[in-house]
Amino acid sequence: MTRNISRTSILAIFAFLLIIMGFCRPLDGNSEPEVSHVTEAERDVMTAVCTENSSWTTRSLEMKPGVKYAQPSTQKGRTDVNSVTNWNAPLVWEGTFDPVVIDAIYKKMDPRIAVVVFAVGKYTRFLKGFLESGEKYFFVDFRVTYYVFTDNEKEVPHINLGKGRKILVVSVPSANRWQDVVLGRMKWATICIDKQIRDEADYLFMMDIDSIFHNRFGAESLSQLSVVLHRGYYKSTKRADFPYERRPLSKAYIPLDEGDYYYTAAVWGGYLEDMYKLVKYCYMQSEEDAKNKIEAVWQEESHLNRYLLYNKPTKVLSPEYLWSDYDRVPSDIKVVRISQLVKNYKEVRPNGGR
Repeated sequence: MTRNISRTSILAIFAFLLIIMGFCRPLDGNSEPEVSHVTEAERDVMTAVCTENSSWTTRSLEMKPGVKYAQPSTQKGRTDVNSVTNWNAPLVWEGTFDPVVIDAIYKKMDPRIAVVVFAVGKYTRFLKGFLESGEKYFFVDFRVTYYVFTDNEKEVPHINLGKGRKILVVSVPSANRWQDVVLGRMKWATICIDKQIRDEADYLFMMDIDSIFHNRFGAESLSQLSVVLHRGYYKSTKRADFPYERRPLSKAYIPLDEGDYYYTAAVWGGYLEDMYKLVKYCYMQSEEDAKNKIEAVWQEESHLNRYLLYNKPTKVLSPEYLWSDYDRVPSDIKVVRISQLVKNYKEVRPNGGR
């Protein structure tokens, strides 16, 4: 019997021993396993194995026998919209998935879903509608935790929650400008994910509280990193006309001749660790802008779009996943799953809506 052991086998054994010895830990956007005196190739193996064993990944797409659903077709489907991006990621619309099938797959995995919302100042008035409608339509029969970040715990309403669902309140300071509330979301979410949510969730969604669920918002939205097309720019807007940050001094800068889509920052989600990396990125880039005395034109949404241009999302959700009560619903939007409410911005925003 040969005594020769391949280099790949040695590296695999080395990585396995590191896991057993506790060297692997969740990785944020900048960290690597703290092991010295290793080669670059060995570090690559360690990072890959550690990442695989310390963060949620979608396992095999299994479902129980006996689930009844319509036979899928290779010839019929939505023909009025594009259902795949040019990097071959799904672009999700009503009619491009079977809710029975996808729920059967993901309920078997039993993921923990975290939702982070900020209700600061007068925005606490939107909590009741968001939470009550979420209990009707958002990941029904899944484990869900709503993390409510607020400066007024007393105004968090009591809501009847389904089995395996809960509300956790996180106290944050008040703000004098709505822009500071928006930018503060990235700071406080980064801190809370790192200290608490990381141990309590597999997927995380960032969502705006001034919204109401109207229809199913479920497992079809799950992926490593899922984002929503902004309703105002998804049809015929040329990339040069997207409201990207165009000033080169900003960390959110995107040149006129670059861009895929324009994404909203009001709904986005994904694997916990991937979301942590992105939330922290938006926070750190905003901090760098502040040092240079500049604020991105649409705050964290500008930094989000910059990141997603060069780090493609694994799933793009149609504007069904965030419409607005201000706008007429066009024919290609077959169902509005969640929409932003009409409100008096001058009245609800701390600096009068400016």
